[in-house]
Amino acid sequence: MQSNPSDDFMSLPLEENIFEWQFAIRGPRDSEFEGGIYHGRIQLPAEYPFKPPSFMLLTPNGRFETQTKICLSISNHHPEHWQPSWSVRTALVALIAFMPTNPNGALGSLEYTKEERRVLAIKSRDVAPRYGTPERQKLIDEIHEYMLSKAPPVPQATTSPAPEEQNSNREEEVQESPENPSNEATEERPPNPSVADTTTEERRELALDADPVQTPIEPPAVRPNEHRTLHTPQQSIPRQADDRFFTWAAVGLTIAILALLIKKFMKANGHGAVFMDES
Repeated sequence: MQSNPSDDFMSLPLEENIFEWQFAIRGPRDSEFEGGIYHGRIQLPAEYPFKPPSFMLLTPNGRFETQTKICLSISNHHPEHWQPSWSVRTALVALIAFMPTNPNGALGSLEYTKEERRVLAIKSRDVAPRYGTPERQKLIDEIHEYMLSKAPPVPQATTSPAPEEQNSNREEEVQESPENPSNEATEERPPNPSVADTTTEERRELALDADPVQTPIEPPAVRPNEHRTLHTPQQSIPRQADDRFFTWAAVGLTIAILALLIKKFMKANGHGAVFMDES
């Protein structure tokens, strides 16, 4: 642990008792514990690492009771889960991960609100807890100074205004706004709301009922593009009929001219009488 230090935790043993360790962990990020410094005590059994250690927190945190052995899968409460390959470093990393989890009524657990835990996280930075002999307190103060130099500040919770304040602010904005579409709509409203609410078709019907002779009926407004689209197919039909009429008239006129020319030719050659007799 000394050769590979971490900003998330620190732990040192007592000189007079190597089985007792003082530690401090940093509150996990993105949680109500973020920025807090939480001190504790580790008691290693004589059979360590074949048996798990016990953990005790000394700093009020709202998740675990202080000066009480906490129940974790890495603690002596569950020796069946302990593995000899685990170390104090592994146990401290696991303890940090357990902080924001749901306690579910476990032994030594507390269920404080996030706001209360955030307040305790701020207080944990002020001063190290007082516990044990002067030698223990010296280790606790040394660890606290190290963790305080590495720990970031506690993020401040953003307080949102109450609903009543939001409504009052909205009302003030509406009153102070010089260009309020709602006010303009109120000023432009005609004095007779019944007439204003009627549609264009209803106003036409009212006008026809009042004076059907003098009031002209206005055709609906049609855009130029719409007018061209509607009337172009209707004009193509009579135009085709006119073309057919002129074609047949030209054919009939041609036949009549040919008949007159043939008749004149026959009269000029003396065949007119025969043609008249036979006809």
